[in-house]
Amino acid sequence: MPKQELALHPALMNAAGFLGFTPDLRQPQPWQGLGCFVTNPISYRPRLPAADAEILPAAGGFLLHTGLPNPGFTSVLRHFSARWQRAPLPILPHLMAEQPEETARMVRALEGLENVAAVELGFAPQASDELILRSVQAAAGELPVLANLAAERALGLGARLVSAGAWAVCAAPPRGLLVLENGRQVKGRWFSPALLPQTLLAAQEAARMGLLFCGGGGVFSKKDAQALWEAGAWAAQLDAVLWRGGFKEG
Repeated sequence: MPKQELALHPALMNAAGFLGFTPDLRQPQPWQGLGCFVTNPISYRPRLPAADAEILPAAGGFLLHTGLPNPGFTSVLRHFSARWQRAPLPILPHLMAEQPEETARMVRALEGLENVAAVELGFAPQASDELILRSVQAAAGELPVLANLAAERALGLGARLVSAGAWAVCAAPPRGLLVLENGRQVKGRWFSPALLPQTLLAAQEAARMGLLFCGGGGVFSKKDAQALWEAGAWAAQLDAVLWRGGFKEG
């Protein structure tokens, strides 16, 4: 068990990749009003953008394919750790868990940083169950570990994730496929209000299983977040709404 728990007031956080690596104090919106700040995805080594990175309209939302570019863990820590410690809300680095040993090194380096409240582990779609569980086990320590997976997979691995050391599970938006007019196929994460019903169902199932669950996908208003909490979710994660005029009351 981690030495500390993660208490969010309010129980809202941004999804990784939507607000950058650190809160921008010069622009108080849209991170103002969140219970914590989740960073852009961070890999152990630098990653370049996908050669065909795109944002494409899809079923009331959009499909996002970027390749998760970032300068790598050492560079991110060098440039942002001081700002994390001065930030007005807790920081949750989102770590791309590709190799358990590398994941452990990143988490151990974060454990001594003031104001880093937890870590969120993200996984490639093709990651095996064994890799996911080994990565969670490697990350377990002083900080709460949130495992970010597609909802069905998070629920399927639920008890095993907890046994490996996960403090909570977060539902990542599903992947989708678009076929363009020229026949080219584009895969990516799908973000849309239409995802809310399946997120509510996942929250209800997670509550039945006794899992701490952070619902991501389809939350576009405070009414949506309230419905998610009432379904049994511990927290709600905001994604595309942060690029679409901000979180609304209705």
